Amino acid sequence: MAHDRRMGPVEWLLLVALSVIWGGSFFFAKIALAQLPPFCIVLARVGIAAAALNILLPVLGLRLPTDGASWRAFFVMGILNNLMPFSLIVWGQTQIASGLASILNATTPLFAAVFAHFLTHDERLTANRLVGVALGFAGVAIMIGTEAFAGLNRHILGELSVIAAAVSYAFASIFGRRFRGRPPLVTAAGQVTATTLLVLPVMLAVDRPWNLPMPGPSTWGALLGLALLCTALAYVIFFRILATAGATNLMLVTLLIPVSALLLGTTLLDESLDPHALAGMGLIGLGLAAIDGRPFARLAALFRPSRQETS
Repeated sequence: MAHDRRMGPVEWLLLVALSVIWGGSFFFAKIALAQLPPFCIVLARVGIAAAALNILLPVLGLRLPTDGASWRAFFVMGILNNLMPFSLIVWGQTQIASGLASILNATTPLFAAVFAHFLTHDERLTANRLVGVALGFAGVAIMIGTEAFAGLNRHILGELSVIAAAVSYAFASIFGRRFRGRPPLVTAAGQVTATTLLVLPVMLAVDRPWNLPMPGPSTWGALLGLALLCTALAYVIFFRILATAGATNLMLVTLLIPVSALLLGTTLLDESLDPHALAGMGLIGLGLAAIDGRPFARLAALFRPSRQETS
């Protein structure tokens, strides 16, 4: 019998925190792209994160495994969850705006829900889950409006690149289920270490960093934000949610990222909050509630006649 995994209060809190952290990754990447090519940014992101996590492991009494099976899994996870999506998104942002990139990345739950239905036994594509994801994606579309898609034909390769990254993230969320029972910090350190080893020769061959000028303070700040916040800390939270809430629920974070970016913009950058953005956030909230199921169940219980009334 399929088991529909639910989100508890802790998982919801972590999911919102993760959306805020990952919402900043598009902003940091856009800053870094002003001075650095894509693979340099990807290497700095995973390399600094790997160094930080590997320093933290022994402090907490943890260590990376040494068996071949674990490292094969780390390398596969590094390709699916880091190397491919990071590279595709950063390259895509050379062609399209960071806001549009974050919106296209929000297709991840759609792919995750479908893939999980066929590749797992406990995350079936139930009707409420399908409706919830559809509502959430509709909310994202309303938030950005039709103007954001005006340049789709002009920058189709950049947009397809970000969508391909979403597909990779969806597969990663399912493959990452095998790390249940392992400390999230160990899994995070293992995958970014493996990714660093993978991307280093690619960066040297493609970007030729010895020909680049030294980055300025703003670029270094963006790289540190990408590495320490959006990668090291984010993946500790990522694997914690994945272990308890499942792949489909975890991928809801991509629906929340545009909301987080909008809220950060209004509070920190004095940007205006348009009515269609409020409507979009409302639909996203309904979608999340539909996927979780419990809010609607409790609402239905309020209107359900009691036994005394029916007797």
